[in-house]
Amino acid sequence: MRRLCTFGMVMALAAGCSQPAPQAPPEAAAPAAKLGIRPQGDTEIQPDLSQVPPEVQKVFAYIDEHIDEHVENLQKWIRQPSISNSGEGIPESAEMVKGFFDELGCQQTQIFDVGVTEYGSPGNPVVYAKCDEGAEKTLMIYWMYDTMPVTQADAWVAPPFEGRLVEQAPFKKVLIGRGATNSKGPQMSQLNAFRAIKAVHGKLPVNLIFVAEGDEERMDIGLRKFVKDHPELLAGADAMLLFGSQAPSGGGSFGGGSEGCLYVELTTSGTSWGRGPTVSDIHGSYKRSVDSPAWRHIKMLASLISDDGNTPLIEGFEEGKVAIESWQDDELKTAAQRTEMKTAAENVGVARYISDDPYTMLKMQRYGTSFNMDGIWGGNMYAGGAGAILPNKVTSKHNFRYVPDMKGPEIVKKLRAQLDKNGYKDVEIKVIGDVPWAKMNTDHDAGRALKRAYEVMNIPHGTLRENWSIGGGGGSAGGYWPAYLFGNGEVGEKVSTFAGVPIVGGGGGHGGRAHAANEYYVIEGAGRVYGMAGAEKVVAAMAYAFAGQIPAKPAASTN
Repeated sequence: MRRLCTFGMVMALAAGCSQPAPQAPPEAAAPAAKLGIRPQGDTEIQPDLSQVPPEVQKVFAYIDEHIDEHVENLQKWIRQPSISNSGEGIPESAEMVKGFFDELGCQQTQIFDVGVTEYGSPGNPVVYAKCDEGAEKTLMIYWMYDTMPVTQADAWVAPPFEGRLVEQAPFKKVLIGRGATNSKGPQMSQLNAFRAIKAVHGKLPVNLIFVAEGDEERMDIGLRKFVKDHPELLAGADAMLLFGSQAPSGGGSFGGGSEGCLYVELTTSGTSWGRGPTVSDIHGSYKRSVDSPAWRHIKMLASLISDDGNTPLIEGFEEGKVAIESWQDDELKTAAQRTEMKTAAENVGVARYISDDPYTMLKMQRYGTSFNMDGIWGGNMYAGGAGAILPNKVTSKHNFRYVPDMKGPEIVKKLRAQLDKNGYKDVEIKVIGDVPWAKMNTDHDAGRALKRAYEVMNIPHGTLRENWSIGGGGGSAGGYWPAYLFGNGEVGEKVSTFAGVPIVGGGGGHGGRAHAANEYYVIEGAGRVYGMAGAEKVVAAMAYAFAGQIPAKPAASTN
């Protein structure tokens, strides 16, 4: 073993002193205390083991027996910050994810530096892995390893990068941490499931291709370039699985499609305006005689939105928007009947929704459009105290949520035209990124495999069909994801020669408060919602079903 000398030891030797005698080795550390996770928690539902072969039953048993270390795997990942907006922990996280794939036994693992993207910003690394198990089918797995920043640390009940387990009714144990549900919890459940299969049987029933990006919270700008530059690395996949979870009611979903999302910055400056401070902020006392770019910015924003803040005042904003289909409307009506508005609002962390009608709220959330202000800054940004400042520049961040057949670049043009018409030709628009919408048919082998997993796990679920909304049941918020880069359905923009594959998203388990304080992932389930062990079993069952190794569900008895 190589010895490491301290500075004091080196100085002593230089002075002619003898080397200190080696000290006795420290006592062996006590073994770490077990977490004591109950795999079944307080769930009212259980897997139907009669529907799966013995090899799958052995995997289920292994998951239960090793659930403590599986939760510890998630805690270790949570403790590694990976904030793409600031870059904190991104290189270390990419290495950590590559280590996951190496440990799984993937023969090809690589961290790709994607370079500068078309939006002018460097993309974060993409981690790629290919695991050849000699199987007939190959499943591609999409991951994101980045998370949102922590903006209100004092609102957390536990430090956001500790991974603490707490009680949160009705669950005896949930894990609190940034990235817990978006999206390290569901992804670690996938990895734990694959690890369990390898531990029990030595090989997986399917080959895997992993694509893990570090820019999901930055409009997937690095992943977009990776898919453009390396379409050949995606070849050979038969379908893609997107991580997911149960709704608060316990229902399972079939995702795959995505809304569109355009992200822009608007900047008002004295330089562009030709009034107010032009070089830097100046003393606030000059407001008596000098125009304010900050007040101009506020007036500009007010000219783009209705008084209640809910309707964009941009001419032609929804041009191209297609109406929802009759089956989508029927699903909304069914979902509305089982939506309790107070509970739905509490799950999201809001006082109430724009509409108090469940049907209207769900339609707005799943198929609506929006123009949001995510943040604004300039001038004196210090909380409390004083300090007279007349800012020379103010910038605000905004995201537009849009749906088929709207186009992000067209929204930018309409925004520019509206600003000009309103008298704000000096206001600058910077496009941060654009993620086009994607439609996806989930009635394919991978979708049917997920459906079979839900049947095995006794998770109620909907119908396999075309899907382009990703808002969950019970009013939980949806969000974009880069389906347009991978799907074989209709997309808002095709950027690569990769032909695309069928996609399905879903899973067991549950989490909430993504992008908010006290983000959580359920560890011990309750009621009809599984904990982490159940989430892992859904993944294992889906993999075996996709490989054709779980027989079809027995026909219902007519007796």
